[in-house]
Amino acid sequence: MWLQIALTALMVAVIPAAMVFMSREKNKYRKLIAVTVTLTFELIMFGAFTRLTDSGLGCPDWPGCYGQSNPLQSHAAIKAAEIAMPTGPVTLQKAWIEMVHRYLAMSVGILIIVQMIIAWVRRRQLASSPWLATFLLFFVCLQGAFGAWTVTLKLQPVIVTTHLILGMGLLALLSASLEQQSSSLAGRSIAAADGKRMLWPATLALLLVFVQISLGGWVSTNYAALACQDYPMCNGQVIPAMDFEHGFSLWRQLGLTRNGDYLPFNALVAIHWVHRNFALLVVAVCLWAALRARKIAGLEKLSRHILLAIVAQFIIGISTVFFSWPLLLAVLHNGMAAMLVLLLTMLNYRIRHVSLAAAKDRS
Repeated sequence: MWLQIALTALMVAVIPAAMVFMSREKNKYRKLIAVTVTLTFELIMFGAFTRLTDSGLGCPDWPGCYGQSNPLQSHAAIKAAEIAMPTGPVTLQKAWIEMVHRYLAMSVGILIIVQMIIAWVRRRQLASSPWLATFLLFFVCLQGAFGAWTVTLKLQPVIVTTHLILGMGLLALLSASLEQQSSSLAGRSIAAADGKRMLWPATLALLLVFVQISLGGWVSTNYAALACQDYPMCNGQVIPAMDFEHGFSLWRQLGLTRNGDYLPFNALVAIHWVHRNFALLVVAVCLWAALRARKIAGLEKLSRHILLAIVAQFIIGISTVFFSWPLLLAVLHNGMAAMLVLLLTMLNYRIRHVSLAAAKDRS
């Protein structure tokens, strides 16, 4: 089973790798990172689709599906589980969604292994240290471990949310690695003084986006998306009845309190209410950072992309409430969060690159 799964993931990874090494691009290492960033972004989107279609336990074991490498081989076991529990999490469709997600995740891991090998072999030719590529391999293995625990611990909310945060963190690290290969171009027209003034707004914006993603993951993993069914009110109230103690108790099973009782509805309301109101702070800070960056030569285009992303994310977030959380909008909401991580990481790297270069020149 392990060998079959590894070969399947390898076949998936061969396609983007072939696109890189058969291209006319001179800097193939940079192109490989760019392709890995794209595939990781798609993986985050597909992971959201997996979670939102309730396919996280489509195969209730790991790494295979009922001890097999794909749902075709375990068709009989899946059908038996579906018959025994028709409304349960196991169906053939959900099994395929879950396994495709795993194949994609493993293919990203393979591409990162290739990056690390190239980074060490060509460490004298590349402008960057191979240790970032090495850390990326460690990080993707950690992410894989949380992916396994997501299944084996039966969608425990804190594990699933951590899996989401690590996925966004992996995207940020890969984005920084890509910027590292383009650092001479990215920061060539940014003045050192402008970069220094942008450090605090850019850092705060990225940190708050990660906090908001954590809160959004907590909403999704606790199935609290429909706890407030209007906006800007929550069930007709500005401050509804909420249970913060149970809602934000981390170490508990899905749908249960720490004591094993059913999670009260007011706990779900608290989870949803905090996420939607913290979003206002995140939007304000991101707009502030983007508008300041817009006035800096060399950051105009990137700042416009950040402005568009934060406005689109806010509109999508509100629309999910009015349209009762449709699947397409929910997946787009996750994807736009990933886009903000990508863009804000680029912003932070570029201004830090300029600041470090200026400090090096002074010394």
